[in-house]
Amino acid sequence: MAKGYLAMVLHAHLPFVRHPEYSYFLEEDWLYEAITETYVPLINVYDGLIADGIDFRMTMTMTPPLVSMLADPFLQSRYVHHLDELIELATKEIERTRFDGHFNYLARYYLDLYRKTRNTFVDKYKGNLITAFKKFQDLGVLEIVTCTATHGFLPLMRVTPQAVRAQIMVAAESYEEHFGCRPRGIWLAECGYYPGVDQVLKEAGIRYFFTDTHGILNATPRPRYGAYAPIYTPNTGVAAFARDQESSKQVWSSIEGYPGDLDYREFYRDIGYDLDLDYIAPYIQPDGTRKNTGIKYYRITGKTDQKQPYDPYWADQKAASHAENFMINRGKQIEHLFGVMGREPIVVSPYDAELFGHWWYEGPMFLNYLLRKSAYDQDVYKLTTPAEYLANHPTQQIAMPSYSSWGDKGYAEFWLNETNAWVYPHLHEAADRMVELANNYPARGDEARERALNQAARELLLAQSSDWAFIMRTGTMVEYAVKRTQSHLRRFNKIYEDLKEGQVDVDFLAKVEYLDNIFPNIDYRYYR
Repeated sequence: MAKGYLAMVLHAHLPFVRHPEYSYFLEEDWLYEAITETYVPLINVYDGLIADGIDFRMTMTMTPPLVSMLADPFLQSRYVHHLDELIELATKEIERTRFDGHFNYLARYYLDLYRKTRNTFVDKYKGNLITAFKKFQDLGVLEIVTCTATHGFLPLMRVTPQAVRAQIMVAAESYEEHFGCRPRGIWLAECGYYPGVDQVLKEAGIRYFFTDTHGILNATPRPRYGAYAPIYTPNTGVAAFARDQESSKQVWSSIEGYPGDLDYREFYRDIGYDLDLDYIAPYIQPDGTRKNTGIKYYRITGKTDQKQPYDPYWADQKAASHAENFMINRGKQIEHLFGVMGREPIVVSPYDAELFGHWWYEGPMFLNYLLRKSAYDQDVYKLTTPAEYLANHPTQQIAMPSYSSWGDKGYAEFWLNETNAWVYPHLHEAADRMVELANNYPARGDEARERALNQAARELLLAQSSDWAFIMRTGTMVEYAVKRTQSHLRRFNKIYEDLKEGQVDVDFLAKVEYLDNIFPNIDYRYYR
């Protein structure tokens, strides 16, 4: 009999980036890279496990912006074009490297990889990866949880409770449209929790959420089992699961973490920067600005500019070794906790999904080995999902988690500081205006006005994305983050002013509906 449980959680999220007004838009590459390097590899891992009859459990957040983009035929078509260009480039690389055995081997490796990716995306799942993830959920091996509608950071919205409610209710509705059922769990964006938000989660039918470790350790009263058992929030019965710091450190740590191993692929050496401009020009930005193509020929090697060639076989073997190490350490950890607690602990290990494949190229290989080894090479723990755990362990302590996040220093500083504080007065005013509109037009009116009210809600939600404040803080792509915040607020305010004047600019409305087409079935009345 297992002495405890391990819940592996991948938080899959990207901001809503869709620019049909341009023939090429750099930031759309965020989605295309994630499909190629993270989402399709994970799908292939899950399909392989199922084909081999391996019983496993995984939990994934799939945020509403990500789901909307993956389900968008326009972006699906653009991704296929992007993938075909990679296939063309890899084919040319085979010719260019024909006299260098190792690099030619790698070029052939990439061509085979991209052709298999195309087969999975186009032939097997007809361009819509949501059907793949839904299949795994329906089979009971993957639990998909939602997130706030546009990854809005709720603790900084609480001054307008209706804005918090809309972020949660719109997310739950969107999830149901795509996955055919209501979400049982939610990843509060950035693990941003404040006491009271669980009331809205209960209203939405959500049974559990995740917090960072200190959100549970600082709960009132102090939880008897610390971070290794969920707690129920008072008066709601919504469960809170805490992040395990020990297992997170093994992966995330820049010093001790697996992704820094010298045999793994070097993220920062890409042929988009290494090769002659005339040769690589068709595969970088149209203005000639270089970018990552995804074809990388070197391994980490060490702290040197003289990188050694990458070897996929060595990297695969190292991923297997690291998976075994992770499995052994989780077994030791759970055995110790079982002895201390006198009951089965649950170790919740959450990570950004894009770490697995995009940043850490071998991450999906690691997961594949971990899930297989967990099934066959140990009997200390059982893989589970939060919903499955609660179904089997319905009795838990009641306590109120503390205000917390998983960002730098554990609270809200990363999203509210000198780089991004300017956005919040505008966001708060827009939220108040949206509440005003919802209260002024509670009944169904004429079609144009209904469309305008729903589009106002979309623009507000998109402006509230925590990604823009995050980017401003990190200092990368700041101009784009500022522009997105400002453009959504401008669009919202124009619709607001038009409605106040009793009119709707239908031409403007049609344009922004085309550009910002997230949540097609949104109901602005959530802001009442």
